[in-house]
Amino acid sequence: MKTVLGVDLGGTSVRAAVLEGGRLGEIRSVPIDARAPAEEVFGRVCAAIDACTPGRCSALGIGVPSLVDTKNGIAYDTLNIPGWTEFPLRRRLEDRYGIPVFVDNDANCFVLGEHRFGKGRPYRTLVGLTLGTGLGGGIIIDGKLHSGRLGGAGEFGMVPYRDRFVEYYAAGQFFQNVHGLSGAEAAARAAAGDPAARAMFHEYGVHLGNALHIVLHAIDPEIVILGGSVSRSFALFEAGMRESLARFAYPRVVATLPIVVSELPNAGILGAAALCFGAT
Repeated sequence: MKTVLGVDLGGTSVRAAVLEGGRLGEIRSVPIDARAPAEEVFGRVCAAIDACTPGRCSALGIGVPSLVDTKNGIAYDTLNIPGWTEFPLRRRLEDRYGIPVFVDNDANCFVLGEHRFGKGRPYRTLVGLTLGTGLGGGIIIDGKLHSGRLGGAGEFGMVPYRDRFVEYYAAGQFFQNVHGLSGAEAAARAAAGDPAARAMFHEYGVHLGNALHIVLHAIDPEIVILGGSVSRSFALFEAGMRESLARFAYPRVVATLPIVVSELPNAGILGAAALCFGAT
């Protein structure tokens, strides 16, 4: 397996590491100010890459929270980075480092990381959902990442739902949007046994289950893997999720479907690195 570099760009930091011999090296993290000009943000991305000694790598893969023209490596309307409305990321990185660069959506990198290194390895068709402030999704079909024309395949969070969108209710922002407190505060209260907070998580689980109805009708995957900060509260929202799924039109689909929580550290970085192996 060749030595490659994986990069995960988030709203507050960029993280990078070398993948060599199937093992991920030390994670280098550089904070970013997402509101900074485009070139400043790009400079911070390069700082994280430079810390990994990229000269020993044969290729570089990067996941970004945006729509992506994967053919040309252009990031469009990058979430929380206003300066990156149409940023030629692949060209800029290839010009700087002289190695092939592969760019894709961060949720796509998550599911690819799980498929290559995590719980998705035994399966050919799977969906990964990242439950953070928003809800991202990635799809593997017949063993290959399905990104779509502009990397937007799997964006189940943006499907219209009730009076808003799916992620308004089925992501971490639900707790602030509907109940006026952060997801972290809700989790802390629920863990302490607060009945109101536990009811919030049950309600959240019902919304997530409703979102899974969309996933199952569209993809019918062999497994669904949940990641992101909210997934760590799976025990608090699983009952609500199962309550919703009990109403799914085809009970056999639900009865035979594993829905699991990722246990893979740095799945996004691993998936970004795996972009270099021709998995897309």
